[in-house]
Amino acid sequence: MPAGGPGGAPHSPGSVRHAPGDVPHPHDGGPYMPGGGPHAHGGGSNASGGGVPAPGDTAYAPGPAPDTTAYGPDSGAHVPGSAAHAPGGAVHGTGAHDHGRPSDTGWATHAADRETEVFQATDSARPSSAEKSGAGRQRWENARRSRPRPGPADSGSWWRRPAIRRAGIAAGALIAVGGLGYAVDAVLSSGDVPRGVVVAGIDIGGMDVDEADAKLHTSLDGRAGQQLPLQIGDVRAELTPSAAGLAVDWEGTWDRIGGQPLNPFARLVSFFGTREVEVASVVDDAALDRQLTALRVHDRPTVEGTIQFQNGKPVAVPPVPGRVLDTPAARNELIDNWIEGGTLELPVVPAPLTVRPESVERALHEIAEPAVRGDVVFAGKDGDARLTPEQITTVLSFAPDGQGGLAANYDLNAAAAILAPQLAKSEVEPKDATFAVSGGAPRVVPAVVGEKINWPKTLEQLSALLAASQQRSAPAVYEKVEPKLTTEAAQGLGIVEQMGSFTTSGFSGPSGVNIRTVAQKVNGAVIQPGETFSLNDFTGPRGTAEGYVESGIIDHGRPSTAVGGGISQFATTLYNAAYFAGLEDAGHTEHSYYISRYPAAREATVFDGAIDLKFRNNTQSGVYIETFATASDITVRLWGTKTVDVESITGDKTKPTEPTTVTLPKGKDCIASEGAPGFTISDTRVIKDRKTGREVSRATRTVKYDPIPVVKCE
Repeated sequence: MPAGGPGGAPHSPGSVRHAPGDVPHPHDGGPYMPGGGPHAHGGGSNASGGGVPAPGDTAYAPGPAPDTTAYGPDSGAHVPGSAAHAPGGAVHGTGAHDHGRPSDTGWATHAADRETEVFQATDSARPSSAEKSGAGRQRWENARRSRPRPGPADSGSWWRRPAIRRAGIAAGALIAVGGLGYAVDAVLSSGDVPRGVVVAGIDIGGMDVDEADAKLHTSLDGRAGQQLPLQIGDVRAELTPSAAGLAVDWEGTWDRIGGQPLNPFARLVSFFGTREVEVASVVDDAALDRQLTALRVHDRPTVEGTIQFQNGKPVAVPPVPGRVLDTPAARNELIDNWIEGGTLELPVVPAPLTVRPESVERALHEIAEPAVRGDVVFAGKDGDARLTPEQITTVLSFAPDGQGGLAANYDLNAAAAILAPQLAKSEVEPKDATFAVSGGAPRVVPAVVGEKINWPKTLEQLSALLAASQQRSAPAVYEKVEPKLTTEAAQGLGIVEQMGSFTTSGFSGPSGVNIRTVAQKVNGAVIQPGETFSLNDFTGPRGTAEGYVESGIIDHGRPSTAVGGGISQFATTLYNAAYFAGLEDAGHTEHSYYISRYPAAREATVFDGAIDLKFRNNTQSGVYIETFATASDITVRLWGTKTVDVESITGDKTKPTEPTTVTLPKGKDCIASEGAPGFTISDTRVIKDRKTGREVSRATRTVKYDPIPVVKCE
């Protein structure tokens, strides 16, 4: 229906103007109102009293205004500035819109209507001669000005253009072919390894999964037991993966290989390339850590910079950088690449450098060079001791201080060993008080207080003296050294009379040498009240360095020789002296075979470091041991305060046993013996109080002697 008014009547000159909110447009475009639909006039209206369009009606705006509206099937509506309304009311053709969008068949009619509308407006708006001036003239010219029409390129939707349609058809065909190819490839490759897959250098792409698995097992199963060459810096080494706890994780490896890709692009790419898949490994962490620790033997620690003395002159030695195994990185390298089988280069890192180069130079100029500038002198009481520059180089050394520098080290023991002999004559050795027997009675020999150089205290000055440029001498520090047994203490021990004595004889030659040597060592020993005497502890080692010689012994019942042979006779003599002095037996051992020159069941043997003789001073006074020997006998006397009398009761020999006969090849190792029977015997010691005669104790000791075998040398 006409769009001009309710009855469809065209707008004539002087007709009623459209007011905002006036009669709605009969199509879906909306009412005739500013912004309200397809025919909105941007707020403009037809002027009353002559139908002159109001300012703001884009059709009649002063000056040329290009029409920017694209007319076409989907343009949808006339936007402001698109339509001209004659003052008398332009006729809007019916059927030109379908809910605001012109149809294809109505487009020509719409365009024609628009042109007719413009010319109708022009004719009806033509001014009279009286009005051909001013604004009326301008409006008339505007009405006559033609509007641009849509060209061929503006007609129809973009997807309806022929080129677009042809491109769409080609794309559709391509997609259809690609989809068909994808489906065919998916069916054909089902159950196969994805194309292009390479595992540890083994191409299994496109193979049947079972065949690929068999191929991998055949190629890789043995590698865990094979030696793997390693390169650690410039050192070559080897490692067995299985020993390092490494093995193929087959399940994990197949998880990495994966299945056929669903992505079409990935399938397409697989035709033209390869995909490297790393083998997954099973790792025994403890075993791998042990192997990595073992490989640390190839570490090369940094040789720190230091100072050395060459021909008496200090020289700065620059550091030599080292390298150590980068254990975490090496661990990852082994786990990831052991299966490859080739030489594996394990990563290393520089070894720590703890001494800075400038610290070496500082130590050279500030410590080492001044130290050997001249002699260092220590003044003693009867002379001087000195360290020469050459000797100083054996005393002074350098080591890292832990803070990037070099610290000077002074070997005080070495310095004292050089200096002490030079001042030995100025020292006095301390001597314990002792006893001497004269006129049948002991007397005290006074002690001597020593005066010795305290070398640790003296050498506290060494570092300052080595750094000095002028005064390089200092006094030696002497100290008094008290004896272990002072004169006063010896006088209070109550050593006034003989307590016990015993003598044995029948030795000669090498045995006599050993007996006299040990007797001289023990002579003068003092045993404090309550103290236990040990023969082995007191004499110390009894070897050739101490003056002992090889002599006869009994070894497993047969005569033999050993260094120190014969000392058992001194032990037997000492034991009996203590026995009759009433001292407490703290441990002794009889010979296995009876020796006729010893009292049966009252004798003792010793062996260096194994069998000892011990007795305890159980009296209130001290005990002084006196020994003296001749060419064939040895006597031991114990002096102190005698409080008891001792009696020995020896039993009869019982349970005799006959010797066996041993035949040995003639030679120096065979010493013939007539043998002797064995027997059992006991000894009872009875101790009585010296003043009252009361029996204090009675103890019996039974000894079984083995027979001495008959030895024949043939």
